[in-house]
Amino acid sequence: MNKLERQIMELTDRDFDVLVSLRREFHRHPEIGREEHWTAARIEEELDKLGLPHHRCAKTGVVAFADGTAESPVPLTEDGRPRCMALRADIDALPLTERRESPYKSEIPGQMHACGHDVHLTSLLGAARVLRACRDLYAGRILLVFQPSEENGFGGRRMVEEGAVAGATRCFGFHIAPELKCGTLALMEGANNASVDWFRMTIKGEGTHAAYPHQGADALYIAAQVVVAAQALVTRMNDPAQPLLLGFGRLEAGTTYNVVADRAVLEGTIRALDPEVRKNIIRRLEQLLQDTAALYGGTASAEWDVNGEMLINTAEAVREARKTAVSLFGEDRLVIRKPALIGDDMSDYINAVSGCYAFIGTQDPGRPDTAHPLHHACLDVDEDVFKVSVPMTAAYALEYMRGEI
Repeated sequence: MNKLERQIMELTDRDFDVLVSLRREFHRHPEIGREEHWTAARIEEELDKLGLPHHRCAKTGVVAFADGTAESPVPLTEDGRPRCMALRADIDALPLTERRESPYKSEIPGQMHACGHDVHLTSLLGAARVLRACRDLYAGRILLVFQPSEENGFGGRRMVEEGAVAGATRCFGFHIAPELKCGTLALMEGANNASVDWFRMTIKGEGTHAAYPHQGADALYIAAQVVVAAQALVTRMNDPAQPLLLGFGRLEAGTTYNVVADRAVLEGTIRALDPEVRKNIIRRLEQLLQDTAALYGGTASAEWDVNGEMLINTAEAVREARKTAVSLFGEDRLVIRKPALIGDDMSDYINAVSGCYAFIGTQDPGRPDTAHPLHHACLDVDEDVFKVSVPMTAAYALEYMRGEI
């Protein structure tokens, strides 16, 4: 650990109680995507205390500027651009009722920070405090991006479109990992999170009395055949060594027990870690839908939307971040995390700006509530995570801006 990193650790220790208090405040006041009005205003209050200029983006997102005051010139990238680091944290909660009792339980019925975004945004505020204290140690600009609406795949795309990372030459963020012990972190090159495609299939049939099915076209039956047959697209048409998920979460059809359904709606998702696999499954699922509907006398249409692109960490950024992590924490604290089929729109930033996404452990083996999976109604975290997340975020940003990595 070098002198700068020791200073960052000391600043984090100084601020630890403040960060715990902030995280619990955000946990008590969760807001779902596109409704993060209180959250954004509270973030702005903390930024104002630090004297960091900021503006709104994507309505409930906040972008702040942490400018260095060192008189040295800003280091340049290999292609001659001034270095500029963008640090991103998501801020939205889930439409979920918290079941775990605690002094900081959600006070908003039906909404909960069950994916760690309260930890993410608090960590970025913690990094902002460190950067403010170290502003004379670097030149140039660090962007602090507090992003809304990650859970519905809206926020990252909109923030990038509205210029949240304009001028950035590197980006960094992290996600909590309840499957990893607190104090550890994972930084892996390549695909880390899957693409997330949403679809809705509408099947039109012909209603008739249930006693005369041959006189109509059973939309419910067609939908059921699609659900069952689609699984073979994964198990028989895809290389088993290539991760792929095709899931149906909703089937709605019919009005009563003795009428053949004239309409059915299916909703689901496709997750993949390879662009070609993704393209093939979409094409085959469309063909299966049309062929099945035609076979049983119906018609069908499908709507598609991309809720998230594949999150592919840039090799160069991972090498930089790992160098910082090893110096801060030691090689033994870096662990392997397998790619996951959950999505994260940090991918939108990495597609726009070379960067990487880390996964930081939050599990305390002595506390079962910290081992629940993401999106669980009883999930909590070991708050010592801030002793990793804040130094990692601040040190990587500073060392990048100083041209040391």
